[in-house]
Amino acid sequence: MWLPDWPITVWRRQDRTPGARRSAPPPEGAPFALAPFALVERGARGLTLSALNPVARAAGLREGQAHADACAILPALASAPAEPERDADALRRLALWAERFSPAVAADALIPGQEGLLLDMTGGAHLFGGEAALLADIHARLARADIPARLAIADTAAAAWALARHGEGAQAIAPPGRTREAVEGLPVEALRLEGSALVLLRRFGLRHVGDLYGLPRAGLARRFRGPQGLRVVERLDQILGASAEVLRPERPAALYRAWTVFADPLADNESVAYQLPALAQALAEQLDRDGQGARSVRLVGFRVDGRTTAIEAALSAPAAAPAHLLRLLKERGLERLDLGFGIDALMLCADKAEPMRARQIETPGQDGADDVADDALAALIDRLRARLGDGAVGRPRQRESWIPERGEIWVRAEPAPPKAPDRDDERPRPILMFDPPEPVQTLAELPDGVPARFTWRRAPRRVVKAEGPERLAPEWWKAEASERLGPWAQRTRDYYRVEDEQGRRYWIFREGLYGREDADRIPGWWLHGVFA
Repeated sequence: MWLPDWPITVWRRQDRTPGARRSAPPPEGAPFALAPFALVERGARGLTLSALNPVARAAGLREGQAHADACAILPALASAPAEPERDADALRRLALWAERFSPAVAADALIPGQEGLLLDMTGGAHLFGGEAALLADIHARLARADIPARLAIADTAAAAWALARHGEGAQAIAPPGRTREAVEGLPVEALRLEGSALVLLRRFGLRHVGDLYGLPRAGLARRFRGPQGLRVVERLDQILGASAEVLRPERPAALYRAWTVFADPLADNESVAYQLPALAQALAEQLDRDGQGARSVRLVGFRVDGRTTAIEAALSAPAAAPAHLLRLLKERGLERLDLGFGIDALMLCADKAEPMRARQIETPGQDGADDVADDALAALIDRLRARLGDGAVGRPRQRESWIPERGEIWVRAEPAPPKAPDRDDERPRPILMFDPPEPVQTLAELPDGVPARFTWRRAPRRVVKAEGPERLAPEWWKAEASERLGPWAQRTRDYYRVEDEQGRRYWIFREGLYGREDADRIPGWWLHGVFA
C-alpha cells in the first residue's frame, strides 16, 4: 500500500481530527487541490521543500529544493512547517487500522516520499472475496477517508512495493508464480536502491529490472565500489523471492495466546466475564509450561462486523496465576469492551513475558514471608494500575542532586524498591521536608551566626543546640530546573541543624550571603524540614 505525498495528506486531514489544529492556514485564493503547496524543513542551507502537493510538483518544483528558489519560480507557492513526528505517528495509526485485513502490518517509511504499508496476506485474501476484491475494498475505504493510495499484491513484499509505486494503474496484482514477468519492465528505481547505485546502473545501460536478469551475480557485484554491488544483488534477489525479507509488524504477534470461538455471538459483558476463567487458565498453562510470567495481557474481542475491541493491562512483575490475571482484567473494566452487535471470538494473550524468578523451597527456619510480601505488593500495584491508570501509581526514588528539593523523583511503581544512588557524604537529612520551605523570623547575636531564637508558625523557639553551617550552592548547570524551585534556589544557602529547649530538632537555612549576593536584599531564613 503506497500512500503518495503522505505528509501532505496528513497535513490536509488535520482539521478533521477532533481537537487538532493546523500548523498553518490553508493556501488562500484557490482550493487546496488547485493551489501549489509545500511542506518545508530547516536544513544545513536554510529552508528546503520536504513534500509537495501534485499542483506544486506539476509546476516543476521538487523535494530538496531551496524554499527561496521555489518561491522565485512560483510566487504563489504556499507553505507550512513539516512535522515528521506527526507524519510517522499517523502512519503507525493507519497501520493499526489496517490490522482488520491482516494481523501482520508493517509501516514502511525508510525512503522519504515513498511512505506506505506492507500487509502479509498469506492465506487470507479469500476471506475478503479474493485478491481483487480485497484491493477494491481497501481502496474504497481509503478513498472515503480522502487518502490517496496505490495498491499491489505479489508473491514478495519487494515486488508488491515496486508494483504499487512503478506499476500501471492504482491497483496491480502479480499472478502467483509469475513475479519475474510482472516486474521485468519496471524501472531500476523499483529496486529501492540509493541514488549513486541508480546512476551507475543507468550509466551501464541497465534501465529496467529485467535488464539485470541475464547478468552473472558475481560480475554484477564487481561493477560497483564497496557494498553497493552486494546491495544491488540483494535487492534483486528480494524482489524475485530468492532472498527472504523480514517483515516487522507494527504490533508483533503475541507471545502466548488462548482462543475461544462461539457459535452464537456474545452480546453482553456478563457473557464475556463467564468465558474469562477458562481463557485465563489456558493462558496460565502455556506460560507455566515455559517457565514464563506475563508482563502485559490483552483481551481481544472479534466482533461480527469485522472489527475488534480490546482492553490491556500491564503487570509490575511476571505472573502466571490465573486468579491474578482474571482479577486484573476485571479491575481494568470489562465495560470498556465495545461489543457492537456481538463478538464471535475471544482471545486472551500475553504480549510481553519474562522468566519467572526461581524460589527456594521452604526449609525449617524459613517461612518465605519475604516472597509472600513481594507477591502481595505486586498484586496490589497491578490492581491499582488497572483501576486508576498506568501513570497513576508511582514511588519516590533518590536522585543525585545537591539541592534538597531535587533529591528525589517519582518513578513507575515496581515491587522491588529502586536502588538508591551511592553517596559519599551521608549527612543527616530530616524525614519530614516542607515543599516549599516555610519562612521564619530569627534573632542572632551575629549576622552570619546561628540564630539564638526563631519564630515559626507564630510560635517562638529558643535554640539550645546547633550544628552547621552546611553550605549548598545553586546547581548552575541546571539553571532551568533551579528557576522552577523558587527564589531561594537561585542563591547560596547555609543550613543548620538546631534543637530547641523541648528537644525538637529543625533544619533551617539562611538564603543568601551578607554583602555578597544581591547586596540590596537582606538574606532571609527558612525552615526546610523537621527531624524525627
